[in-house]
Amino acid sequence: LRDNRIELVRASWHELSISVSDVSLSDEGQYTCSLFTMPVKTSKAFLTVLGVPEKPQITGFTSPVMEGERMQLTCKTSGSKPAADIRWFKNDKEVKDVKYLKEEDAVRKTFTVSSTLDFLADRSDDGAVVSCRVEHESLNSTPQIAMQVLEIHYTPLVKIISSNSWPEEGQSIILTCESKGKPVPEPVLWTKDGGELPDPERMVVNGRVLSISFLNKTDNGTYRCEAKNPIGRNSTEYVLIVHDVFNTLLPTTVIPSLTTATVTTNVALTASTTTSATATSIRDPNALAGQTGPDHALIGGIVAVVVFVTLCSIILLGRYLARHKGTYLTNEAKGAEDAPDADTAIINAEGSQVNAEEKKEYFI
Repeated sequence: LRDNRIELVRASWHELSISVSDVSLSDEGQYTCSLFTMPVKTSKAFLTVLGVPEKPQITGFTSPVMEGERMQLTCKTSGSKPAADIRWFKNDKEVKDVKYLKEEDAVRKTFTVSSTLDFLADRSDDGAVVSCRVEHESLNSTPQIAMQVLEIHYTPLVKIISSNSWPEEGQSIILTCESKGKPVPEPVLWTKDGGELPDPERMVVNGRVLSISFLNKTDNGTYRCEAKNPIGRNSTEYVLIVHDVFNTLLPTTVIPSLTTATVTTNVALTASTTTSATATSIRDPNALAGQTGPDHALIGGIVAVVVFVTLCSIILLGRYLARHKGTYLTNEAKGAEDAPDADTAIINAEGSQVNAEEKKEYFI
């Protein structure tokens, strides 16, 4: 061996060692060590040299790419021996559906490997990092990587967000028009029912925000937000319905600070009896002015008075019936022997002291 890259490391009767620096593919082959004895003794070994793949490159990308266009990215590396393996990744997620091609160099006995990634550009791919990873046994588990950041242009995507899901008369509402696109969309255009906003004093546009104050029925309609960029334009609509003011409280009447309410209850007996009660309600001086809610203290007082009057009426009625029935039965018993009917018996009983002493009846 006569090469400046080959050095003699050790030489003795028992061992002969050489070193080869800056190894190239031409160093591959069979090496023979001979011991010049009688007869000559030899030992052979075959040296295999791995071809290290060159750093990969990604071609086929032109910036920017319009949404919907077909993209073909090709990753290529040369000088590998044996042939290297190429893998594609998009945001660290491997893409399997790729085309793989390898070509052998007959002179150098190395391989040129290429792989093509074919897909339709989508707005979700904007800003995505596409990487081509070359793996080979000569790289000691450290692959060579080439990366490309995608730039996709697309028409604006428009959406309207409302601040009030149930707008009522007198309230206000804020409509926000969110528009996303690349390039960034120009300032949005607001319209109502196909025309300009009818009341600029109440309908104020600030950038992408439309504010409407003091809502009324005339504000009902379809509001459109339109955004555009050099790629195209897009719009969306929002139907505004202003509802009547909905009051969940019972209808009430505003009562002055000091009010007297009279409740009358009639109970029908043998004769008509009328009982009246008076309830006085004083409003809380700390109550808000103009409050139209029900005065709970006044209602509670009226109910208490009604209950009290009813109980008193029942007690009086019971006592009246008890006394009337006892008198009727006793008088009837006193004159029952000679009287043809109950009325005559009562009259006879009232005028006869003898019968009253002889016959007595008690009502329990």
